[in-house]
Amino acid sequence: MLINSLHQSPQRCVRLRYAVGLVAGAAALLALAARLAGAQEHAHAAEAPASPTHPHTASAASANAALHMEMTPALRPTAADSLRAAKIAAALRVALAKYTDTTAAVADGYHMFLPGVKTQKVYHFTNNWRAMQEAVRFEPTRPTSLLYRKDSTGTLVLIGAMYTAPKRFSYERLDARVPLSIARWHKHVNWCLPKRGEIARWTEQRDGVPVFGPESPVVTKEGCDAVGGRFMPTVFGWMLHANVFAGDDPASIWGDEHAGPDMHAGMKMDGLE
Repeated sequence: MLINSLHQSPQRCVRLRYAVGLVAGAAALLALAARLAGAQEHAHAAEAPASPTHPHTASAASANAALHMEMTPALRPTAADSLRAAKIAAALRVALAKYTDTTAAVADGYHMFLPGVKTQKVYHFTNNWRAMQEAVRFEPTRPTSLLYRKDSTGTLVLIGAMYTAPKRFSYERLDARVPLSIARWHKHVNWCLPKRGEIARWTEQRDGVPVFGPESPVVTKEGCDAVGGRFMPTVFGWMLHANVFAGDDPASIWGDEHAGPDMHAGMKMDGLE
């Protein structure tokens, strides 16, 4: 009966083939992302207890992080943009209320990335299915990730969510989701990674700063080849934090932070769009 139905409706056949292709491709790509995630978690777990960081090396790592960040342009805001962004934030705040307890987040398919790393600045609970959906549509109340911080007691406190979009998206398409004049999307670029199978090299440093990842001074393929790494021009797709529980000020809601390799680990790895 299914075959007869498909013969009767070529469009239905095309849609079915497209859906099967998406599912098969998504499964393979998620497996690829999982391998990177496992490598990063293993590397973090293998690190020795942290020693005091010299101010010079800390500032160098911070400066290097800026080299690996691409931001959408800062535009002049309009009243219409402000209203649209405010409506998105209000809808998201209502939708996230049930996730103040991470148990509810897990029940809805959100899972903590790098659970073995206990000192993350922001903890991402990511829903892989919603991440794939965000590649083709934007639903403000169904974000890719939920964002939590630990309070003084060690309890995870919900601060907001993260939206994602494919790296191929133009500024116009990003603006159609959340206005660029209010919120600046970002993506991570020009990473030098250890070659496959060289997990132990994730913790390698030179002059007190990482050789690999988002705080490395290496930003070109030539430089990455010189340290025996694997260069990736774009590691993840576009991302946008919405800290809707930080208050009503748009600067607090849409202001983003980029601090360290665990900030966006596991989100929209190259190839996941």
